[in-house]
Amino acid sequence: MISRIPLPRREGLGEGSSLPQFHRLNFSNALLSFALVSSTFVISTAHSEPTPAPIYPKALAPGDTIVFVAPAKYLDKDRVSLAKKRLEEMGFKVRLPENLFRKQGFLGGSDEERAAELMAAFADPEIDAIFPGTGGYGTTRILDKLDYDVIRRNPKVFIGFSDITALHIALNQRTGLVTFHSPNPMFGLGGDDNLSPFAAKWFWRALLANSYNDPNFAPQRAGSSPTPVPQRAGPSSAPRGGYTIETRPRDGDKSDDASIFDGVPRAVTFADGKARGRLIGGNLSVLHALMGTPFEIDTDDKILFLEDVGEAPYRVDRMLSTLRLAGKFDGVKGVILGAFTAREDEAEWDDDASIDDVLRDYFANLGIPVLAHFPVGHVRYNATLPIGALVELDATQQTLRLLENPASP
Repeated sequence: MISRIPLPRREGLGEGSSLPQFHRLNFSNALLSFALVSSTFVISTAHSEPTPAPIYPKALAPGDTIVFVAPAKYLDKDRVSLAKKRLEEMGFKVRLPENLFRKQGFLGGSDEERAAELMAAFADPEIDAIFPGTGGYGTTRILDKLDYDVIRRNPKVFIGFSDITALHIALNQRTGLVTFHSPNPMFGLGGDDNLSPFAAKWFWRALLANSYNDPNFAPQRAGSSPTPVPQRAGPSSAPRGGYTIETRPRDGDKSDDASIFDGVPRAVTFADGKARGRLIGGNLSVLHALMGTPFEIDTDDKILFLEDVGEAPYRVDRMLSTLRLAGKFDGVKGVILGAFTAREDEAEWDDDASIDDVLRDYFANLGIPVLAHFPVGHVRYNATLPIGALVELDATQQTLRLLENPASP
């Protein structure tokens, strides 16, 4: 409860009168008391419950059923149809809910429709994976309309990026479900050129059961003819050690696998070192929008990753300032900074800093490993990152090693 601060009585105020004078020190003390009480109140209201123990979805194999949903923006039929065709050619069943292509302004339907569609997907025992068609805007509007107990009892593969960040954070922190920050049906699977070779490698490495059973697993390349994927093997044959996401070819590697890095910008180390923690993060604008809500991000002891698109340096600075003031960088173990791109038509200020200038200002001197220009975000080379999985960031070697399997074969 915020206590009242006594103020001087306003006596004898008339023409030529002024407020009574009082001691500056007492006024300063009163303001300090108010600030301390207020900050305690804000912190207590924004405090969230501890994240539940992690649960891992079942990895995918041919014959499994994937459902497309529209929890944010409305969907494009042509792109969704192409993504569906490509997945079916790999042996998956793809379900499109009735009225999937509904539209309400900039949203894919009303809040109630979008929340109900998502809950139906989680509750349906025949569904193995949930693929939001796109991000855009709208997921923050449905976070308080989901039944997280039902979701925890029905863990499934859940993918997406951009505005889907809000769902990743909510699902992870309310249920413990490990989800996948990844390309989606409209931007990736349904694009003219399919997933890029780099994006395809890490997308299918994370999602396919066979990738955990075969150490020499190699996903199909974008544009190649579909390759049948062997059926899921028993859990006893699954490796336990996760895998390493690399940002560049190994020295001297001239194999076909090295070619997937063509066109992928080189990562930049802001601060050397290694750190371990569970992975959390996503789109900066969405994380910023969740501040002060019951769904604001918990970064303590985590490896934090951030990306954004269409934001000028000064707006990135403003959002990072909010996170810093909220203490979100105080307990973080390591930081991954993905692609940050401004709008092409953004007017430049004469004194505008670069995105890298802003990012270095906030992260280079935290005393923890920081890796920038990581291939994740609103780019064709969007690596799939398992949110909630235990990882080791090596900013010196510019790798992210998963210390456990993010899905159960």
